[in-house]
Amino acid sequence: MTATERPPDTASEAEEPPADENYARTYAAGYEEGLRTALREILAHASRGRTNQELRALIQSRLAQLAEEVDLKRRSLLGPPRARPFGDLTRRPRPAGFLPGLASAAGASRGPLAPKETVLVREARPEQAVELLRISRERFPRLALVSLRPPALGVPNVETVVVSVRDTGGSSAGHLAPGEVAGRLRAPLEAPGGALVYVDALEFFVGEQGPEVTLRFAQWLVEQVQATGSGLIVSYDPRALAGTDASRLERLFGEVLDRSQSARPASV
Repeated sequence: MTATERPPDTASEAEEPPADENYARTYAAGYEEGLRTALREILAHASRGRTNQELRALIQSRLAQLAEEVDLKRRSLLGPPRARPFGDLTRRPRPAGFLPGLASAAGASRGPLAPKETVLVREARPEQAVELLRISRERFPRLALVSLRPPALGVPNVETVVVSVRDTGGSSAGHLAPGEVAGRLRAPLEAPGGALVYVDALEFFVGEQGPEVTLRFAQWLVEQVQATGSGLIVSYDPRALAGTDASRLERLFGEVLDRSQSARPASV
């Protein structure tokens, strides 16, 4: 057979597209994060003295719910305002009247939270956030408090879940890691009507777990609150985070209230 008679290469060989590097990296990153989450959950349960039978039951339960959780995560990523990845949060659309890089004044005129609203309060100690919690609690069927020292609310008229981050039943370090806190918040968040979540322990998480873990926890919490129709109030001292990390945290929230003019983020 001469060269002119040689048949051309098959279409599959000639037209095979190059590998999609962006798709491969995104898939690999998601796969890695899924493995990390699964292993962290297993380690958390193992560190609390779970037996092999208990671990097997917990793992089987999580596997049974996996398809539903993956679909919920897929839908939450497709819907606003979480259509962009975490690294692109600097370009996330803000509510009307919100000026990027600036915080609104935390005056008494701020009304109670509505479902899906997320508010971050800059303050040296929890004060305005607690007041906002008091006037908003009746709008939700339950409360979830994540705190070193939960605020005194008297006897709330709604179901209240208290998650103390110094819980000795947590990890071997003698406190709850953000992943363990997230596990305890799932039930109140996913119950009918959601929950009003109050957090004043971000500085503690930064000191114990570092800013990256803390930011991932905050992002997860904002996403879950919006997906379940809950509300979120977070009090934090901006001196706990460097300027870049503080900006990344604040951009997760729909509203930022400033009660601490003297407590500014540290320079990078």
